[in-house]
Amino acid sequence: MHYDDTNVFARILRREIPARFLHEDHLCAAFADVAPQAPVHFLVIPKRPIARLADANDTDKAVLGHLLFVAAEVARTLGVAEDGFRVVVNNGARAGQTVFHLHIHVLAGRAMAWPPG
Repeated sequence: MHYDDTNVFARILRREIPARFLHEDHLCAAFADVAPQAPVHFLVIPKRPIARLADANDTDKAVLGHLLFVAAEVARTLGVAEDGFRVVVNNGARAGQTVFHLHIHVLAGRAMAWPPG
């Protein structure tokens, strides 16, 4: 899939749109979701332009692992790691992806139902 650098997350990374950043390093950024679906809801995104998880390639292996590490690290910082949190990645429109910049949703602070969706 073609990556569109005008998407909202690319614009957040360029500081064109404000966000409440929780973490940032050379590979990724984590920030609060503007439409939270749980008391704690943040996103972790790579700085490298990857539209969907299915578009990642061999050179993205390290950043993909880093995204999950940062998700857990921010959850610990926010005090929700021990109680539990959910990690969600939507891949493609049919799965619910609306912004085509790979992103990990991290939700916590309430009981999560199963199955989701």
